[in-house]
Amino acid sequence: MLISAAALPAVLELVAPSPATVIGPPAGPLIDHAAPPRSPQQADLRAPAAPTVDIRRSGDPANRITLVLLGDGYTAEQQGMFREQADRAWRALMEIEPFRSYQDFFNIRRVDVVSPAAGIAEGETDGRAVGTPLGMHFWCEGTARLLCADESATARFAGESNGPQYLIALANSSEYGGAGGTGVTTLAGGSPDAGRIIQHEIGHTVGELGDEYDSAPDDADYPNLSTLNADQMRQNKVKWWRWLDAQSPDGGGQIGAYRSANGLYRPTEDSVMRTLGGAYNLPSREAIIEQIYRRVRPMDPPTPAPGAVAGRTRLTVHPLQLTGPRQLRVEWTVDGIPVEPQATDRTWLDTGLLPLAPGHRVTVRATVTDTTDWVRDEAFRDEFMTRTVTWTVGG
Repeated sequence: MLISAAALPAVLELVAPSPATVIGPPAGPLIDHAAPPRSPQQADLRAPAAPTVDIRRSGDPANRITLVLLGDGYTAEQQGMFREQADRAWRALMEIEPFRSYQDFFNIRRVDVVSPAAGIAEGETDGRAVGTPLGMHFWCEGTARLLCADESATARFAGESNGPQYLIALANSSEYGGAGGTGVTTLAGGSPDAGRIIQHEIGHTVGELGDEYDSAPDDADYPNLSTLNADQMRQNKVKWWRWLDAQSPDGGGQIGAYRSANGLYRPTEDSVMRTLGGAYNLPSREAIIEQIYRRVRPMDPPTPAPGAVAGRTRLTVHPLQLTGPRQLRVEWTVDGIPVEPQATDRTWLDTGLLPLAPGHRVTVRATVTDTTDWVRDEAFRDEFMTRTVTWTVGG
């Protein structure tokens, strides 16, 4: 987990470490630190329940990632403002690849937490109780732009989930700041840069990416940071060696090994993990997709359930949908021989139309694969991005 904190217009030398990530100014460098942020003592403002709204449901939460948006410092009269800011935040996230193409892999849920007073703690709290339900406050660990929340309180308001979920807490503040890579991703909901902040912070939280700017800690454990140059990566087949020399869509030129002032190499000259408002470079894009597929299968349960099926019936698979022209590939075989399904989208096969002899049973398989060229690790594709279901039909 990282901390990125701001330069205002000059770079601030920040020394206190912390494993959250604070965003710097829109066009300036970001500065990292490192030591777990401690929330001031939380006032007991627990409500028996807070209204919950599924504002976007792409599918069963058991096979989707749920992004839970919660607000802190919004009074009952300000809930409309919170809803508008929350809506802008998740929509900004879905404007950047790969989240744009994979947006149907996510459900969006909003929790309307009512605060007794407007705003959050924006000054140094010195350990005093924070008087909002989620305990959000700036100056976490003495860093002005580091925006922290009480993680246990936030999780309590978010509630249980039937599948993977990430918590995103919006503070009722127009100050510039946020945090990512911890149990709760935070941002100032009223900041003009809130949309760009969440695009960067979610890179830490979902993709487990590191900061690429010069003042980031020299921690090369992240998939987009390395101590090795391009030749060493090729020789050892590590890090983003598969992407070397490819043209990246982030405006950073060819994928290579670009040294930062902290001694580490990054894949491109620039990206959203270095400067707000950019795009993810290809190694980072691949890392995000891989983390999504570690939590979500490429298809929902088929109809009927796999196994022996009585009679001759229609078999249907339910691949997850991508936004855009490309969709997941569906392939069918009967006793190992490829067949063309009747469905134009290839999602179903009517076994009643198969030329089977009376009493004869066959094995039908359907395989769903994400063939995106944004992933070059074929072993990962085979293990996580491909699923096969099998039925025995006929008789």
